[in-house]
Amino acid sequence: MIALSLFVASFLAWFLSMLAGGGSPFILIPMISLLLGTQAVAPVITTGLLIGNAQRGLVFWDDINWKVTAWYVPGATLGALLGSYGLTQIHAEGLQLLLGAGLLAMVVNHLLPAKENCFTIRAWYFLPLSLVNAIGSALIGSTGPIMNPLYLNYGLEKEAMVATKAFNKAVLHLVKLLAYATFGSLNGEYIAYGLVIGLGAIPANWLGKQVLAKLSAQQFQQLVFAFVAVSGVAMIWQQRHLLAVWLM
Repeated sequence: MIALSLFVASFLAWFLSMLAGGGSPFILIPMISLLLGTQAVAPVITTGLLIGNAQRGLVFWDDINWKVTAWYVPGATLGALLGSYGLTQIHAEGLQLLLGAGLLAMVVNHLLPAKENCFTIRAWYFLPLSLVNAIGSALIGSTGPIMNPLYLNYGLEKEAMVATKAFNKAVLHLVKLLAYATFGSLNGEYIAYGLVIGLGAIPANWLGKQVLAKLSAQQFQQLVFAFVAVSGVAMIWQQRHLLAVWLM
């Protein structure tokens, strides 16, 4: 029943994430935590995300922006190693609060009039940004859609964004998985459940590609930022007990 539940949740999560440019972990992380415990979240979600993003990257191979990837991969590799080691040393619950606030700030930036919106991304920015993002991803399992506004701001739309992000994420999760194994945070059970999540992603990616082709660039961008806003609120809500402590 656990495997079946994870497969169904994975299919739904990956289908919706295709249309919103990412975000499947926000459906999968609570499910994994409920069924397997919080310690299983990072290694299980990483295994599943590796398979799902690798397959998605292959499906959209011709749309990958290799210039962005060339800057992203070195930072993500170092960040994944640092974050994976940090997972064995600290608990990073408070990080979700910061990520949630960051997501909401990006939405506000997007809604500002064009003359006031001075947040412009260049290709080399993805080196330091991927480093920070990878550290957070390794610590809590995934940082969700926090990079989505950056890809859009750079100029990647629809298939180009989905393809580039998927390939970059596949590299990130591969490094994380190897690091988890090295630092003792991975076992056979976690790999097995991660494979179930990865298998659920395969048909969802295929179906999502058909629907994505029917969306306009404007509709896609609206979905992305709507999901970013929801994700930011969800991240903060999940850690509301910490926020209450800090405010007291």
